[in-house]
Amino acid sequence: MTRKRRPAASQIDLFPVSAHFRKIRPEKNEWRFYSLSIQPDLFGGAVLVRQWGRIGTRGTQRLDLHPDEGTAVNALADQVVIRRRRGYTAA
Repeated sequence: MTRKRRPAASQIDLFPVSAHFRKIRPEKNEWRFYSLSIQPDLFGGAVLVRQWGRIGTRGTQRLDLHPDEGTAVNALADQVVIRRRRGYTAA
C-alpha cells in the first residue's frame, strides 16, 4: 500500500518583503518601473533596496539601512502607499 504525500504547507507572508510596480502611459512616453525589496545586512539589520527607472534599463538603485527588519517593512509599506498615489500599479 502506497501513501500519497501531502504537499508542504506554504505560509503566506503577513508582511511582504518585496513589491514591484509599473507605470505605463504611452501618450506621455512614460514606461517606468519601481521595485522594492528587503535584504538582511551583515550587522543584524535590514536594508530596503529601492530600484527605479525606465522599463528595459537597469535604472537607479538606492539602499536604505534600517536597524531591524520590522522598521524596514514599515518603510516598504510607506513606499507602497507613495507609489500607488503616484500612479504605479502592481506588476
